[in-house]
Amino acid sequence: MDLSRLKKNAAAPEEPGAQSGGKNKKFFGRLGKKRLIALGLAGVLLVGMGRFLLKGKGGSAAAAEVAYTTAQVARRDITSTITGSGSLEAADSYSVTTLLEDTVLTADFEEGDQVEAGQVLYTIDSSDATSSLEQSEISLQQAQRSYQRQLENQADLNVTATASGQVYTLDVEVGDEVNAGQTVATVRNADTMSLEVTFPYDEADSFSVGQSAEVTLDSTFETLPGTVSKINGNIMVLTGNVMVRTVTIDVSNPGGLSTSQSASAAVGGVASTGSGTFTYDTEKTITAKVSGEVSALLVSEGDRVSKGQTLVVMTSSTVSDSVQSAAESLRNAEINLENRYDQLDDYTITAPIKGTIIDKNYNAGEITESNQVLCTIYDLSYLTMTLSVDELDISNIQVGQTVAITADAVENKTYEGVVTKVSVAGTYTSGVTTYPVTIRIDETDGLLPGMNVDATIVLESASDVLTIPSAALQRGNTVLVTADSPSAAGGEADENGYVSVRVTTGVGDDSYLEVTSGLEEGDTAAYIQTGSSSKGYMMMGGMPGGMGGGMPGGNMGGAPSGGGGAPGGNRGGF
Repeated sequence: MDLSRLKKNAAAPEEPGAQSGGKNKKFFGRLGKKRLIALGLAGVLLVGMGRFLLKGKGGSAAAAEVAYTTAQVARRDITSTITGSGSLEAADSYSVTTLLEDTVLTADFEEGDQVEAGQVLYTIDSSDATSSLEQSEISLQQAQRSYQRQLENQADLNVTATASGQVYTLDVEVGDEVNAGQTVATVRNADTMSLEVTFPYDEADSFSVGQSAEVTLDSTFETLPGTVSKINGNIMVLTGNVMVRTVTIDVSNPGGLSTSQSASAAVGGVASTGSGTFTYDTEKTITAKVSGEVSALLVSEGDRVSKGQTLVVMTSSTVSDSVQSAAESLRNAEINLENRYDQLDDYTITAPIKGTIIDKNYNAGEITESNQVLCTIYDLSYLTMTLSVDELDISNIQVGQTVAITADAVENKTYEGVVTKVSVAGTYTSGVTTYPVTIRIDETDGLLPGMNVDATIVLESASDVLTIPSAALQRGNTVLVTADSPSAAGGEADENGYVSVRVTTGVGDDSYLEVTSGLEEGDTAAYIQTGSSSKGYMMMGGMPGGMGGGMPGGNMGGAPSGGGGAPGGNRGGF
């Protein structure tokens, strides 16, 4: 048997024949593994030396002072457990707080009430917050308009044609610094020429836009077809009290018309009262809307362009900086508004979890204080506890293991828990490392958070198996039995009349070990009982053999060797 199994159990019972019971894995497992080993080894040397010296003085009676206890090898049930204590906690808990300092308008709940997650608990006066929200909305609108203007300015760095036509002049070059309002180019549409002439006002009243006209060039008397495009409603009085109206006639330019030529016209057989000069149908002077440096010319003089086509590209660090600044101001305004909305939400306080109101600290009409708990909610759908498990035992604990829970406050009832978490973050204290194990208890009738409970985790068990007292196992997995025991047949008895038998062991608890081979029912095991009147000998242990005749070992056990050393005691030799 692995001695570490023994080290997980408490010392042997005072009554060898009694059934095992009680809590088994508290302090002894650690003490037995580390401290008692050191004490026992020292005791083996000291007591063994003393007994050797006594015997050298003729003190053979000293050996007789070592009293052996006997126990029947019998069948019983054995359960190996780990036990511990802790306090119960709610499945979840939440302390509802606020940073606001204002008047509570509503608090429609009481202690002991069940609440759902999201249920409104408190409403707090939000009049000031609403005013701040409106101011933030106005600031956002202003920031949006400013940003839009800056984007338009950035777009205006691309100078575009305001009408279709031919680039008549291009007044800038790459690298030029251009000021807002400065002429960049001239676009002219010479395909159509416009002629303004006067007609008698009463005759002109019968004209209509789109009506055909005939235009006669004064220089060559060539006639060209035209179309009435505009009839001026104002009456002018010429010399001789002649009243006329101005009529505009559009003429398709065959290629030779210019603004220096003059012509007369007739509409519906009515001749104009005089001649007029041609003008271009469209002639637009393109100016820069913002200041910047010309970085590219996309057209040349004489090129035909359409309305909206980009002619000149400029750059401006001032405009770029303004756009960036406006964008940042807009984002700040958006964040500020979002915060205002969030703050407004804070004035309605809802339950973060489903549970029971444990305490209520503020009522309607009271003024809240920043960072003070308004109320506390417990989720009591189940309870939990944390068990600290020794590093030597933690490998035996697995998620899903069942746990027996008892509480002093609830008599004669055992609750069932289950291991839900085995933490790998240990805590080192006074040379001992423990690991927290979380246990969940779903059946909670009678239990409340804060109650102290005991937990027992069953590691392994065996029913109706052959057992010996734990103290009877010696070093080398041997057991002393009386000479009349069935398993002693053929063995050689020591000076005390006991025979050493090698065994294999199985499950162990506080007091007993399962023997799987080497012994049988009817055997009588012999060992030195700890805690007896011969405490000094039994706790300190016997001296190792090899110095003539070996003494029987104490409770820590001595090694048989030399001229007949006696086997060790109940914890086994080292």
